Amino acid sequence: MSTPPRIRPVRADDIPAITAIYGAQVSSSVATYEYDPPDAAEMQRRMQALLDQGYPYLVAELDGRVVGYAYASSYRARHAYRFTVENTVYVDADCHGQGVGALLLEALIEACTARGFRQMIAVIGEAANAASVRLHTRAGFRVVGTFQGIGRKHGRWLDTLQMQRALGDGDAGAPFDE
Repeated sequence: MSTPPRIRPVRADDIPAITAIYGAQVSSSVATYEYDPPDAAEMQRRMQALLDQGYPYLVAELDGRVVGYAYASSYRARHAYRFTVENTVYVDADCHGQGVGALLLEALIEACTARGFRQMIAVIGEAANAASVRLHTRAGFRVVGTFQGIGRKHGRWLDTLQMQRALGDGDAGAPFDE
Protein backbone atom coordinates (compact mmCIF):
# COMPACT_ATOMS: atom_id res chain seq x y z
CA MET A 1 0.00 0.00 0.00
CA SER A 2 1.80 3.10 -1.22
CA THR A 3 -0.66 5.74 -0.07
CA PRO A 4 -2.32 5.51 3.33
CA PRO A 5 -6.07 5.11 3.44
CA ARG A 6 -8.26 8.08 4.22
CA ILE A 7 -10.08 7.79 7.55
CA ARG A 8 -13.53 9.35 7.51
CA PRO A 9 -16.95 9.06 9.16
CA VAL A 10 -19.10 6.21 7.95
CA ARG A 11 -21.81 6.77 5.33
CA ALA A 12 -24.85 4.66 4.52
CA ASP A 13 -23.31 3.61 1.20
CA ASP A 14 -20.40 1.99 3.11
CA ILE A 15 -22.68 -0.74 4.47
CA PRO A 16 -22.12 -3.30 1.67
CA ALA A 17 -18.34 -3.20 2.21
CA ILE A 18 -18.69 -3.26 6.00
CA THR A 19 -21.08 -6.20 5.72
CA ALA A 20 -18.60 -8.10 3.55
CA ILE A 21 -15.62 -7.39 5.83
CA TYR A 22 -17.51 -8.44 8.94
CA GLY A 23 -19.16 -11.42 7.28
CA ALA A 24 -15.78 -12.85 6.35
CA GLN A 25 -14.65 -12.54 9.98
CA VAL A 26 -17.83 -14.17 11.29
CA SER A 27 -17.47 -17.11 8.91
CA SER A 28 -13.76 -17.78 9.15
CA SER A 29 -12.40 -16.50 12.45
CA VAL A 30 -12.98 -16.18 16.16
CA ALA A 31 -12.43 -12.42 16.19
CA THR A 32 -16.17 -12.27 16.82
CA TYR A 33 -18.26 -14.86 18.61
CA GLU A 34 -21.18 -14.29 16.26
CA TYR A 35 -22.00 -17.44 14.28
CA ASP A 36 -24.11 -16.21 11.37
CA PRO A 37 -23.02 -13.24 9.23
CA PRO A 38 -25.63 -10.48 9.47
CA ASP A 39 -27.08 -9.06 6.28
CA ALA A 40 -26.70 -5.47 5.11
CA ALA A 41 -30.01 -4.39 6.65
CA GLU A 42 -28.89 -5.59 10.07
CA MET A 43 -25.48 -3.95 9.71
CA GLN A 44 -27.23 -0.70 8.73
CA ARG A 45 -29.46 -0.97 11.81
CA ARG A 46 -26.45 -1.56 14.09
CA MET A 47 -24.53 1.34 12.57
CA GLN A 48 -27.46 3.73 12.90
CA ALA A 49 -28.07 2.73 16.52
CA LEU A 50 -24.47 3.62 17.40
CA LEU A 51 -24.58 6.91 15.52
CA ASP A 52 -27.90 7.82 17.17
CA GLN A 53 -26.25 7.33 20.56
CA GLY A 54 -23.39 9.66 19.64
CA TYR A 55 -20.63 7.09 19.21
CA PRO A 56 -18.01 7.54 16.48
CA TYR A 57 -18.07 5.13 13.54
CA LEU A 58 -15.23 5.44 11.03
CA VAL A 59 -14.08 3.78 7.81
CA ALA A 60 -10.73 3.50 6.07
CA GLU A 61 -11.04 4.21 2.36
CA LEU A 62 -8.31 3.37 -0.12
CA ASP A 63 -8.68 4.19 -3.81
CA GLY A 64 -12.43 4.63 -3.35
CA ARG A 65 -12.85 1.26 -1.60
CA VAL A 66 -13.66 0.72 2.09
CA VAL A 67 -10.88 -1.50 3.47
CA GLY A 68 -11.70 -1.33 7.16
CA TYR A 69 -13.94 0.16 9.79
CA ALA A 70 -13.93 0.99 13.49
CA TYR A 71 -16.49 2.15 15.99
CA ALA A 72 -16.99 2.73 19.67
CA SER A 73 -19.94 1.45 21.65
CA SER A 74 -21.08 1.30 25.23
CA TYR A 75 -18.91 -0.97 27.34
CA ARG A 76 -21.84 -1.76 29.62
CA ALA A 77 -25.39 -0.41 29.81
CA ARG A 78 -25.40 0.77 33.44
CA HIS A 79 -25.20 4.55 33.89
CA ALA A 80 -21.93 4.45 35.86
CA TYR A 81 -20.16 3.10 32.76
CA ARG A 82 -21.20 6.03 30.55
CA PHE A 83 -17.63 7.36 30.26
CA THR A 84 -16.21 4.01 29.12
CA VAL A 85 -16.38 2.71 25.56
CA GLU A 86 -15.52 -0.55 23.90
CA ASN A 87 -13.71 -0.38 20.57
CA THR A 88 -14.22 -2.51 17.49
CA VAL A 89 -11.83 -2.59 14.53
CA TYR A 90 -12.10 -4.80 11.44
CA VAL A 91 -9.88 -4.70 8.36
CA ASP A 92 -10.36 -6.38 5.00
CA ALA A 93 -8.19 -9.51 4.84
CA ASP A 94 -6.36 -8.14 1.77
CA CYS A 95 -5.09 -5.24 3.91
CA HIS A 96 -4.02 -7.05 7.08
CA GLY A 97 -0.59 -6.03 8.33
CA GLN A 98 -0.52 -2.78 6.35
CA GLY A 99 -1.30 -0.31 9.15
CA VAL A 100 -4.99 0.19 8.36
CA GLY A 101 -6.09 -1.01 11.79
CA ALA A 102 -3.62 1.29 13.52
CA LEU A 103 -4.88 4.32 11.60
CA LEU A 104 -8.48 3.44 12.40
CA LEU A 105 -7.79 2.84 16.09
CA GLU A 106 -5.80 6.08 16.42
CA ALA A 107 -8.63 8.07 14.84
CA LEU A 108 -11.20 6.30 17.01
CA ILE A 109 -9.23 7.10 20.18
CA GLU A 110 -9.09 10.76 19.15
CA ALA A 111 -12.82 10.87 18.37
CA CYS A 112 -13.75 9.24 21.68
CA THR A 113 -11.46 11.54 23.65
CA ALA A 114 -13.01 14.57 21.94
CA ARG A 115 -16.47 13.32 23.00
CA GLY A 116 -15.42 13.20 26.65
CA PHE A 117 -15.03 9.46 27.10
CA ARG A 118 -12.41 8.56 29.71
CA GLN A 119 -11.63 4.84 29.22
CA MET A 120 -11.52 2.51 26.23
CA ILE A 121 -11.78 -1.26 26.50
CA ALA A 122 -10.69 -3.76 23.87
CA VAL A 123 -12.42 -7.14 24.09
CA ILE A 124 -10.27 -9.47 22.03
CA GLY A 125 -12.19 -12.55 20.97
CA GLU A 126 -9.22 -14.85 21.25
CA ALA A 127 -6.40 -14.24 23.71
CA ALA A 128 -3.96 -15.74 21.19
CA ASN A 129 -4.82 -13.12 18.53
CA ALA A 130 -1.29 -11.70 18.41
CA ALA A 131 -2.10 -9.11 15.72
CA SER A 132 -4.92 -7.56 17.73
CA VAL A 133 -2.93 -7.63 20.96
CA ARG A 134 0.01 -5.95 19.19
CA LEU A 135 -2.28 -3.33 17.61
CA HIS A 136 -3.77 -2.41 20.97
CA THR A 137 -0.46 -2.53 22.86
CA ARG A 138 1.09 -0.10 20.35
CA ALA A 139 -1.91 2.20 20.88
CA GLY A 140 -1.29 2.35 24.63
CA PHE A 141 -3.58 -0.42 25.89
CA ARG A 142 -2.56 -2.81 28.66
CA VAL A 143 -3.86 -6.26 29.46
CA VAL A 144 -6.27 -6.16 32.40
CA GLY A 145 -7.60 -9.70 32.35
CA THR A 146 -8.40 -12.92 30.58
CA PHE A 147 -11.69 -14.77 30.76
CA GLN A 148 -10.92 -18.43 30.19
CA GLY A 149 -13.12 -20.61 28.03
CA ILE A 150 -16.11 -18.26 27.91
CA GLY A 151 -16.81 -18.60 24.20
CA ARG A 152 -17.14 -21.61 21.93
CA LYS A 153 -16.83 -21.41 18.17
CA HIS A 154 -15.46 -23.64 15.42
CA GLY A 155 -15.43 -26.59 17.83
CA ARG A 156 -13.20 -25.11 20.49
CA TRP A 157 -13.33 -23.14 23.72
CA LEU A 158 -11.99 -19.61 23.51
CA ASP A 159 -10.37 -17.30 26.00
CA THR A 160 -11.28 -13.62 25.81
CA LEU A 161 -8.65 -11.00 26.56
CA GLN A 162 -9.55 -7.56 27.87
CA MET A 163 -7.25 -4.59 27.41
CA GLN A 164 -7.75 -1.03 28.66
CA ARG A 165 -6.50 2.44 27.80
CA ALA A 166 -7.20 5.78 29.43
CA LEU A 167 -8.61 8.55 27.24
CA GLY A 168 -7.77 12.15 28.01
CA ASP A 169 -7.42 12.51 31.78
CA GLY A 170 -8.74 9.01 32.36
CA ASP A 171 -9.80 8.65 35.98
CA ALA A 172 -7.58 11.53 37.19
CA GLY A 173 -10.52 13.85 37.69
CA ALA A 174 -14.25 14.27 37.49
CA PRO A 175 -15.81 14.22 34.03
CA PHE A 176 -17.38 17.32 32.53
CA ASP A 177 -21.01 16.47 33.32
CA GLU A 178 -20.87 15.47 36.97
